[in-house]
This record gives sequence, structure tokens and C-alpha cells, in this order.
Amino acid sequence: MIELLAALSVSAAAGMRIALPLLVIGLLHSDDLWSSVPLLSHIHPPLLIGILTSGSLFELLGSKRLLGQRVLQLVQLFLSPFVGAIMGITVAQFADAPIAFVWIVGVVSSLFALVLQLVQVGWFFRLRGLPVWAAFIQDFLCVSLVLFAFDAPQQGGLIALLLLWLAIRSSQEWYRWYLGQKGSASRRQYQRQMPDSREF
Repeated sequence: MIELLAALSVSAAAGMRIALPLLVIGLLHSDDLWSSVPLLSHIHPPLLIGILTSGSLFELLGSKRLLGQRVLQLVQLFLSPFVGAIMGITVAQFADAPIAFVWIVGVVSSLFALVLQLVQVGWFFRLRGLPVWAAFIQDFLCVSLVLFAFDAPQQGGLIALLLLWLAIRSSQEWYRWYLGQKGSASRRQYQRQMPDSREF
């Protein structure tokens, strides 16, 4: 159970940022830089540090601008399930969980990260860009959730579940707004198609 909560914590971080949580994991375990992280263990550490550092800087700076948010939304929507799975599997392996459980954690972490990212994309299009304060909160939560996953997995898992609850509630609100917008557009189109009563 602890392993699952820790995996939810890191997958929630992957649902907000991609390179930043991976960089934090590497720095936390600097003695074996990403040697136990799936896929990343096959990349030369200096090259991987450069890639993740550049990506983290772009996430930290680009998330505060509308154009940067557009690019990040596209990249994160595609990569967040993979990064969520990688981070979930990594945490489960650190805890010496059984192989079958590791793969289950990987699938759950992947879906969890994707759900959080989809909700963010929905709000991005509704608000036509996320406010700067929301981007700062995402940065803070991303780093905190990775730290919690290794030092306080119960608290990190509870925060991740709270984020999931907020995501579900906010997605329902976004969907109602979308239906309202669609209904308003249909009514306007119907009114344009109706003949003017003054012609009769």
C-alpha cells in the first residue's frame, strides 16, 4: 500500500511536469544517477543531465508564458503517461515490490498522470492560458510530491488523491461549461436561420 501511495505521488508530479521530476529523482539518488530508472538507465548520465536540466528550465520559464504553455501542453500530453509509468515503476522497484505489482503500479501511474494532464489541457483551453500563479503552484507541487514519495509516501499519496478529486470535480465543471457554450452556439445558429417575423 505504501508503494502505491508513493507511486501516486510521483505520477501526480509527472502529470504536471515531465523533465523536472525526473531531474529531482536523479539528484536525490546522485550515487547511482538513474541507474535503476527504466529507459533512462541506458542513456549516458552527463547527456541525460543536460537534457533534463534544459527541459526543466524550459518548463519553469515557459510555463509562465502563453506560447510556452501551448508547447508544454502538447509535449506533456504525449509524454506524461510514459513518464508517469517510468516514475511509478522506479518507486516500486526502490521498495523491492514483486514484479507483477511493479507492472500494475506502472499502469496505474501512467493513467493517473494522463488524467491530471487532460484536466489541465481542458482548463488551459477554457481559460485561454493558465494564470502565472497556477504555474508556480504546479512547480512547487511537482517538486514536493517527488520529495514526499521517498520521504513521506503516505502524505504524498494523500496529496495525490486530493489532486485527483479536485481534477474530477473541475473536469465536471469544465464539461458543464462546454455544454453551455455548445448550447449557446446552437441557439445563435438557430436564431440566424429563423426568418425575420417582420417579413410577414
